[in-house]
Amino acid sequence: MASNYKSREERRRQQQAGKSKKKKRTKAGTIFKRIFLTVFFLGLACFLSGIGLFAYYASSAPKLDDALLIDPVSSELYDKDGELFTVLAIENRDYIEYDQIPKLLEDAVLATEDSRFYKHNGLDIIRFAGAVLANITRGYGSEGASTLTQQVIKNSFLDPEKTLKRKAQEAWLAFQLERKYTKEEIFEMYVNKILMSGNIYGMETAAKYFYGRELKDLELHEIAQIAGMPQSPNRYNPFKNPENAEKRRNIVLSLMYKHKKITKEEMEKAKQIPVEQTLLSEDQRKGTPYKYDSFVDHVIHEVEKSGKYNVYSDGLKIYTTLDQNAQQYTEEMLNSNEIVAFPDDEFQAGIALIETGTGEIRALGGGRNQEVKRGFNYATDLKSRQLGSTVKPLLDYGPAIEHLKWSTGQRIVDEPYTYSDGTKINNHDNKSQGPMSIREALYKSRNIPALKAFQEVGPEKAKDFAANIGIHFKNMYESYSIGGGEGASPLELAGAYAAFGNNGIYTEPHAVVKIVLRDGETEIKTAPEAKSAMKDYTAYMVTDMLKDVLTKGTGKTANVPGLHIAGKTGTTNYTTKEKKEYNIQNGDVPDSWFAGYNTNYTAAIWTGYDKKATPIKSKDQKIAQQLFKNLFSHISQNIETRDFKMPKSVVEVPIEIGTDPPKKPSDYTPKDRISTELFVKGTEPTAVSETFETLEAPSNVTATFDEEREEITLEWSHPDEGDIEFEVSGTVDGTELPEIGRTSDTSIVFTSIERGSTYTFTVAAIDGDMQSDPASTSITIPLIEDDEGEEETDDETIEVPEGPPITRPEDEEEQNTGNDNEGNNGDQEDGSSNIEDTPSGETENNE
Repeated sequence: MASNYKSREERRRQQQAGKSKKKKRTKAGTIFKRIFLTVFFLGLACFLSGIGLFAYYASSAPKLDDALLIDPVSSELYDKDGELFTVLAIENRDYIEYDQIPKLLEDAVLATEDSRFYKHNGLDIIRFAGAVLANITRGYGSEGASTLTQQVIKNSFLDPEKTLKRKAQEAWLAFQLERKYTKEEIFEMYVNKILMSGNIYGMETAAKYFYGRELKDLELHEIAQIAGMPQSPNRYNPFKNPENAEKRRNIVLSLMYKHKKITKEEMEKAKQIPVEQTLLSEDQRKGTPYKYDSFVDHVIHEVEKSGKYNVYSDGLKIYTTLDQNAQQYTEEMLNSNEIVAFPDDEFQAGIALIETGTGEIRALGGGRNQEVKRGFNYATDLKSRQLGSTVKPLLDYGPAIEHLKWSTGQRIVDEPYTYSDGTKINNHDNKSQGPMSIREALYKSRNIPALKAFQEVGPEKAKDFAANIGIHFKNMYESYSIGGGEGASPLELAGAYAAFGNNGIYTEPHAVVKIVLRDGETEIKTAPEAKSAMKDYTAYMVTDMLKDVLTKGTGKTANVPGLHIAGKTGTTNYTTKEKKEYNIQNGDVPDSWFAGYNTNYTAAIWTGYDKKATPIKSKDQKIAQQLFKNLFSHISQNIETRDFKMPKSVVEVPIEIGTDPPKKPSDYTPKDRISTELFVKGTEPTAVSETFETLEAPSNVTATFDEEREEITLEWSHPDEGDIEFEVSGTVDGTELPEIGRTSDTSIVFTSIERGSTYTFTVAAIDGDMQSDPASTSITIPLIEDDEGEEETDDETIEVPEGPPITRPEDEEEQNTGNDNEGNNGDQEDGSSNIEDTPSGETENNE
């Protein structure tokens, strides 16, 4: 019983143990199955998600636009006469068709970039799988799998950033491209679109750029170099990185051998050739400078400023204001020493030439010896340099005439002076010249009168006046009145000065007048509208004063004989701190300007050095004037240049110098004390000066000959007493006697008399600044006769009986009714002569 029991118990245990093992095996299998299913469904989900994401990205891809597969359409630029002078394109590209592409180049490109090009449909699955593995093991973006088709898509439609979105769109569009175009057409697109370095696009362009030959003329080692560059164009540029370029070339040669495009012998031979051996030399690759770069640069700026057009790709016809003759001459002046001698190659200049009446830019000189395309343009970009005294018509005298109706004869005192805060202001010569007209103050470029004019009109009105003619100051301080503070470009300054020459009408300087879009029909007018910026009397009166700058002021060097020109010089100064820091010598300046105009053209010219620390020496400070003179002489040939026409709002009136307010001269005002000045109509003087009152002429002027003493006694009378003096002069037989001078007596004796001669004497009364009309008399001295009435001979003297003196009564005297008073030195009442030495080569002080 016990034995049976144990057996049953054992069997039960065994059965239970078997069931337990079975349960364990079943549970383990279930877990594995669950894991497998989970991974499968997760993978499926990811796969489906990937397909969905791909579909989503693909749906947002741009359309396959045929126009974008073609190279961007260049824009054409035409000059003022409608003549095409340049074509603008963002890329330097020479197009080559498939049947002209060398088979050797195709073999090199396909061996390097896409060996299964003719077998896939836009996406190389085998290469793609290898790239995926590389990206997993080495990080996303470590290796690409783009086919030539994908590269064409990327270069035509997509940005170069490596993202899943871009790759999805690229693959989708590549598939579509393969369906629409043949392999040969796609290969042609690739060869012409691919970036080769810098702005060099296309392999035909690269062949000419690096080797000076077409693709069909290149050797194997050169073909391999061209084919290998697209992977990293700048890194493999043989000009800049010959070592990297040679390594890349040799890889291409090895790949060509691997794919059986060349033999091993050909590969080894090509590898032995140094990469620099057949490249163009530095001199050979300089090429022709970009035509009219400074002007074209501004055209691009104007078109881009609208924000609507791309000059490089929109196929625009841009009609400009360029005068090719003026532009060529401007560039010739700046880039040689044949017209103007420059001190060195670092000396810079910016020139802006516009048409006075329209504001159209005729030429721009953006600098000297410039090699960088679209670099700094000294004609348009220079705004950090002070304007010097060229600002005086803009902030001082122009506003004073406009708002205060000053005449050109308005008196102003040049005297020791300070700014409102007590800071001392100096003239360029550190001297004062006393009372003078604003005309004289302007052509002599005196600083103190300029500041006084600015103070009279006020900073706000001065600022507004300048803004109306295109010169915008953020701030306005008294130092700006003589050229301190903020600056402006030569082009802006030319626009401002042109308004003076155009009766006060301002037109913003511009280089583009119209744009015709790619359709050939849509025409966009771009020229700015003209506006009235000042009264016509202001424009004309400032112009008339500025004409004197070129004839008797600081701008004589700029004058062109025979042309009616107005203009203004300008130089700037170093501060005391800068003089010490830069070791500046006395007379050196950082900037020298000249702005001038006639009825046809206006030009503004800046000269100096790029670095302010390098000064302009005294001998070079007139180069701006020399450039102006040569430019205006050249462009004015064979054209009529009219003088400026005085408007009806201006009257021309003679005034007596020194009167304040201005007065008309009296009948007795000496001619050298009279100047003709301009007045706003209705403000001209009516009062007559009494400075020079009537002074009665001497009377009873007689000349008596004393036979015995052989002398003539000249006598006269005058009613006035006091400090009256008499100016006496005479002639003998028409020949002027030695200077006799002045006397306070009413008689004078003349000895050493010549017989048979006629003496004429003139006497004028002098009282201070007043001088009377002259009174005259004549006497003829008789010859000595002998007893028989014979005339005196050389060998004996015969006495002649005394006869009555020969005189002419006052009412028969020869009267000099003019005001040509001999001996009058023209001194003004204050004792200073009105004939001043004109400044020459003086440096204007703008501090």
